[in-house]
Amino acid sequence: MKLLVYGAGALGSLHAALLHEAGHDVSLLARGERLAVLRRQGGVRLAEEDSPAVRLVPVPVVQHPDGGYELTAVFVRAHQVEAVLESLAGREGDVLFLINWAAGAGPLGAVIGPERVLLGFPAAGGRLDGDLVRYRATSLMTRLVSMPIGEPDGRATPRLERAVHVFRSTGINARAEPRIEAWLTTHAAFVAPLGQAVIAASGPQALAGDPAAVRGMIRLMRRYLPAPPVPRAFGGLRVLPEGLVAALLRRFLRSPTAVRGLGTSAAEAGESERLTEQLRAIGG
Repeated sequence: MKLLVYGAGALGSLHAALLHEAGHDVSLLARGERLAVLRRQGGVRLAEEDSPAVRLVPVPVVQHPDGGYELTAVFVRAHQVEAVLESLAGREGDVLFLINWAAGAGPLGAVIGPERVLLGFPAAGGRLDGDLVRYRATSLMTRLVSMPIGEPDGRATPRLERAVHVFRSTGINARAEPRIEAWLTTHAAFVAPLGQAVIAASGPQALAGDPAAVRGMIRLMRRYLPAPPVPRAFGGLRVLPEGLVAALLRRFLRSPTAVRGLGTSAAEAGESERLTEQLRAIGG
């Protein structure tokens, strides 16, 4: 299968590298300075966590989605999707959107064709450290986190099976999710209020020190959460006492994971705003 990873940030670069190392015919689409960097260094430079060991994965890098790709995996932020849709319209091949998204498949299929759309969310995480992609070890991630991929209508199809198999071949615990739209809405109901609260407080630790802001964030999560949530474990946000949920979230906000993973950049603000708009539009 000929693959394209669309988006050369930390997640797109990481997944393209893992797919290349697994022996797949994959290219990575990049733009601007990131394109120049990847071409100059001859691919994606990877390192696990804070390890000094760096490896170069020679993933082919392209500037345009030309080339007859059978599957394009999109890794961009929610507020960047429109530009991606425009560049993929009129082309062939399935498109797997591995993004934060609460608006369902409708707006995506309206531009590129509903029959082309698959939805999912990445499991493996990473960050850009200059020109280097630092990531959490895949062997750990596969035990703790799964990568849901699904048809918008919940069917089990051959192309879904192929997409799951492609990512499982990298060591990622990909799986078919029949309720993928509800899964994405549930995820957005958690991360959008969290992201906006972190930005308003100028960081996760500052938010942890503001109990009133944390309680306000929880109330927004409860407002947006679908019924039933997917996975059902998120139902705890609604049924557990607010004080207990607040204590757990304040502890999380002080953790190294939150400090490293929750930012206040313009890109993160733009994504949180877009997700909040989507949640409001569906009745949250």
